[in-house]
Amino acid sequence: MIYLDYNATTPIDPRVADAMMPYITDEYGNPSSSHTIGVRAKDAVEESRSKVAALLGCKTEEIVFTSGGSESNNYIIKGVAHTFKKKGNHIINSQIEHPSVLNPCRFLESQGYRVSYAPVNSFGMVSSEDIEKLITDDTILVTIMHANNETGTIQPIEKISEICNKHGILLHTDAAQSIGKIPVKVEDLSVDFLTLAGHKLYAPKGIGAAYIRKGIEIEPLIHGAGHESGRRAGTENVVFEAGLGKACEIAEEELKNDRIRNLTRYFYEQLLNKFKGIISLNGHPTERLPNTLNIGFMGYEGHELLDKLNGVAASTGSACHSGMTTISPVLKAMGTEEKAARGAVRFSLGRFTTKDEIDETVEKLSGIILNKR
Repeated sequence: MIYLDYNATTPIDPRVADAMMPYITDEYGNPSSSHTIGVRAKDAVEESRSKVAALLGCKTEEIVFTSGGSESNNYIIKGVAHTFKKKGNHIINSQIEHPSVLNPCRFLESQGYRVSYAPVNSFGMVSSEDIEKLITDDTILVTIMHANNETGTIQPIEKISEICNKHGILLHTDAAQSIGKIPVKVEDLSVDFLTLAGHKLYAPKGIGAAYIRKGIEIEPLIHGAGHESGRRAGTENVVFEAGLGKACEIAEEELKNDRIRNLTRYFYEQLLNKFKGIISLNGHPTERLPNTLNIGFMGYEGHELLDKLNGVAASTGSACHSGMTTISPVLKAMGTEEKAARGAVRFSLGRFTTKDEIDETVEKLSGIILNKR
């Protein structure tokens, strides 16, 4: 299988698996226990926390381990809503957020909160000016993703943070897709909250983290004992946290390497050479993740192409129901031409992608598209 769906999930890096093994076999202590094996488990948790913090450029006490990106998003959004409800009941996000942001906001709407959904331009980018227009005296949170999972478009979080700081409003960014692909430092972004998902950067599924700026206290999502300094109850997942820490350590080094960016550029050039006039690039041409290509194949259905692309794993944001194709809500919000949206396929490369795999994928596409023509 040629795997070109790294934005959906990544394989566990063998170095990450090695880092996890001692806590599967021998170091099985409860981090809350005071005996030696418990202390060693606690040390492992805190060492991993420091590695996550180092990748994000924040303090270790600002990192809360969670079960993944969805929990982190829910924790932050619902926590802010509950904690600051006396100040206001208005939240701003965008039309292209991940469901783990959109659906908590829709839930809050059912509880009497107001939510505004900022539009995006044809590149899938939010405007900081549009965010400012939506701000009211009741606004308590702005939540905008750092990079879109479908198109790879990177949002102007730094500009949005200037607006939020000017109005004294908290800012959250879901950085699940960007961390490990581009440098992500919380001070550069000037955010109050940030979401990280382990399985997007070669750690296991079921582990993530929430960055919460020091000095901000929000209501926990999970109540119980005093784990994670009282912010997230539940015995620590030492095995997965060790894996996440190692994954963040590796990511810091891998960011210095342009191999994936260059391979993605090569892939796009090959597609242009083979299918000129047939394809379009969905998303921003430059402000984008270095591993992501969302390609609209004009006159084709994305899901049909994937069905015929035997041996290649990629994805499409469209869905087919009873013979009818429903285009991706992200591309719809962008106003993407229908034939480009219907034929959209997302290829997302990763650490283990090879040039030979790209060449083979282009050849497979040629056999499908050019033969049809």
